[in-house]
Amino acid sequence: MGTVRGCNIPEDLYYNVENNVWVRKEDDGTVTVGMTSYACSLAGEIVSYTPKKVGKEVAKDKSAATVESGKWVGPLKSPVTGEITATNADVAANPGLINKDPYGNGWVVKLKPSDWAGESGELKTGADALSAFEAKMAADGFGGC
Repeated sequence: MGTVRGCNIPEDLYYNVENNVWVRKEDDGTVTVGMTSYACSLAGEIVSYTPKKVGKEVAKDKSAATVESGKWVGPLKSPVTGEITATNADVAANPGLINKDPYGNGWVVKLKPSDWAGESGELKTGADALSAFEAKMAADGFGGC
């Protein structure tokens, strides 16, 4: 597990650093998407989660869900294009789960990617993700999680 300024950044995941989202490729060809711990720290406690419906096609960098905290409402942008195959009922019942376990039970949506091979090349992983988040946090003037 990598850490940048106190924020956990698991090195085995893929990241769209610009949009503060992570993606994990699953054995069945789907991908799981969620908010990074950095995004959770910026947003504060998540109080509402409204995912797009299962079966909906979501374009890369477009909203797969809307999340709301006490100080922010915004889209969770999909890191790849794909069809939503699942939403998280546990997070719907308890949106704060995103903050408590962003890389585990706090996932946001699952997608069946339409072009993983083509679009995943833009995502960062491992040491590249850690250095990209360090640069982003420094540019944002972020003190730490």
